Amino acid sequence: MGYRLTKVDNSFCHSFIWVFIIYHSSLINLSCSNTTDEAAQFFLKGNVQLQKREYREAIRYYSEALAKKPDFADAYSNRGLAKFRNDDREGALADYTRAIDADPDFGTAYFNRAEVRLETGDVSGSLADLQRIEKQYTDSTFYQTRLGDTYVRLNKPAEAQAAYDRAVQLQPDNVEALTNRGALFFSQKAYEQADQDIRRALQLNPNQDAALNNQSLLLAHAGNYAEALTYVERALAVRSNQPYYLNNKAFLLLKLDRPTEAVPLVQESLRLDGQNAWAHQTLGLYFLSVKEPDKALPEFRRAEKLDAAVDELYYAIGLAEWATGNKMAACAAWQRGESVGDLSAKRERVLRCR
Repeated sequence: MGYRLTKVDNSFCHSFIWVFIIYHSSLINLSCSNTTDEAAQFFLKGNVQLQKREYREAIRYYSEALAKKPDFADAYSNRGLAKFRNDDREGALADYTRAIDADPDFGTAYFNRAEVRLETGDVSGSLADLQRIEKQYTDSTFYQTRLGDTYVRLNKPAEAQAAYDRAVQLQPDNVEALTNRGALFFSQKAYEQADQDIRRALQLNPNQDAALNNQSLLLAHAGNYAEALTYVERALAVRSNQPYYLNNKAFLLLKLDRPTEAVPLVQESLRLDGQNAWAHQTLGLYFLSVKEPDKALPEFRRAEKLDAAVDELYYAIGLAEWATGNKMAACAAWQRGESVGDLSAKRERVLRCR
């Protein structure tokens, strides 16, 4: 309850939610065929700056190349990647589309555009781009990983697992695929398989922040809150302002009866992402812990509005309603929770609602 699982993706989460949090694995095209010499020189200079992570300089050089050769598909594609890494999603999307307009068979541009579309919420568009290049990239572990991510967002777990399985088969040390498949297993309550994938991912990369956070979740699910806290703190050491990690740490601190330490973390999480239903739930749990159910209820209702699938949400709503003396509303909340498989809500309804 109140805790988010994370997934690695390109720039790469409701007990399980998918977050885009690792290194952007987009393909970089380094060719300069069929261009004028001058445009090619600017393009190659852009590639050097891109690999040095000097994204603004890379964008400048690619723009110079495009000024010399306006139909230079490779320059559009690589400028799109530089813009993406410089946090300009819309600019990246536009450049990838221009690359495809210039070369309708440009597989790299379709793959890169699929990643941006996935991150910006156009999941159907992402799948369409990936399907467009399926024959070309079917044996790419990165392609299969992204295909799995897209199917997860489309709520097609069987297709997602098949893609992740293929990604791991193609490259057994694909940390991203292992982490994301582990997240999928967790969502399906296949905890042993989730644990195997997350532990393997951490063996390969002990600093993979999504895997660290997910291992924290697995430990929390087993009731090992103190040990879970050490893992989420390691994740935060890698990404100190990741809102889901901040919320997860706050949740664990509440479980460890440390509410004073928890509240600034969940408040910061909400400042970074006010649409995080899980953080609203955690803040509600904080108010419950300090005997302020009247303040807890609005947070729980906000979480419900954002995502009614948050774990044990109706159990928490029922506790808050009961604490304010509204027993009928509490029983109704627990009954609703029971209807969606919330065992804690069922327990409370059986015990209190006679």
